[in-house]
Amino acid sequence: MFHLTANNFAVEIKTSPLPVVVMFYAAWCGKCAMMKPLIEDIEPAYKNHICFFEVEVDESPELASQYGASIVPTFAFFQKGKLLGELQGVMEDTTFEKHLQKIFRNC
Repeated sequence: MFHLTANNFAVEIKTSPLPVVVMFYAAWCGKCAMMKPLIEDIEPAYKNHICFFEVEVDESPELASQYGASIVPTFAFFQKGKLLGELQGVMEDTTFEKHLQKIFRNC
């Protein structure tokens, strides 16, 4: 996952030719620590189809606020810079992938 901050978020999200998943997380969050390896494990299966990014909420609180990431982890799904949906909390990899495929089914 490529790390984003307020400095590069808009450029990366708006210019990505692929759909984008952004994981909003906190370094201190145990649930985030559980989800990050899950996302890193499924990421290779979507190479060249979906881009995966991460935003640390304490490092970029304005982004967390803008995208409603008051609960971590929060996953935001974008296509051509447009927010398509969000998921929050811990889930199994199969559940996450089902949501991923549903949200990006028309992309």
